[in-house]
Amino acid sequence: MKTAMQLMLWYLENEGLEESGAYYKAKMLLEKEKEQFDDMFDEGFESAYQHFVNGKDFVKFEEYYNKTYNQNK
Repeated sequence: MKTAMQLMLWYLENEGLEESGAYYKAKMLLEKEKEQFDDMFDEGFESAYQHFVNGKDFVKFEEYYNKTYNQNK
């Protein structure tokens, strides 16, 4: 399975656009995507820890997503 940015890079490569600005921007955004996945994993681990140690509810994905990425609404 590939992420959206990995698919974008694959598409740009298959179109012969490795030298384009879009390709370089997609490479930069792939690194940002990796950071976001890392943060999401850490948040999930913390949520599980809080659930099992302190009895708190798990953080739901939709709540995490909205809190993290929909701040400009």
